Amino acid sequence: MLELKVPGLHPFCTLEVEAGPVRTMGTGRLGQRRIVPIVGGMVSGPRLNGRILSGGADWMTTSHDGVALMDARYALETDDGAIVEVVDQGYRHGPEQVMKSLVAGEAVSPESYYMRSTLRLESGHAAYAFVNRLVFVGTGAKTPTGVQIAVYSVE
Repeated sequence: MLELKVPGLHPFCTLEVEAGPVRTMGTGRLGQRRIVPIVGGMVSGPRLNGRILSGGADWMTTSHDGVALMDARYALETDDGAIVEVVDQGYRHGPEQVMKSLVAGEAVSPESYYMRSTLRLESGHAAYAFVNRLVFVGTGAKTPTGVQIAVYSVE
């Protein structure tokens, strides 16, 4: 058997995603459905900087056991004008009282719940074509205006 190297995580950027008013769809096949519009935000970090464009959304499903399945799709524009698509899918869960407080908009420590995701970035701009070939993971937290996600490249 081959001995494979453990992948390393390298800081890539931080996404400060601003959300609009949540639209509740009701209960679907897999749980409570909500659409969280993405209305803007900022991107900063060692490998990517710019702003998040409005027009995306997180199509969130919360299952019967309280696990939120996040499925966000949006775009960002880099400081030098390139467009990068972001597909961010993951899970958020924690103790019932913590999650109730979080959904109610109360301040909750990010360490008191789990919010992790995998991200896919894609760009047709030559200067950012490298993102098309990398795997990304994120750790996140809900903020008063949306979410913050620390994005790492897996290398």
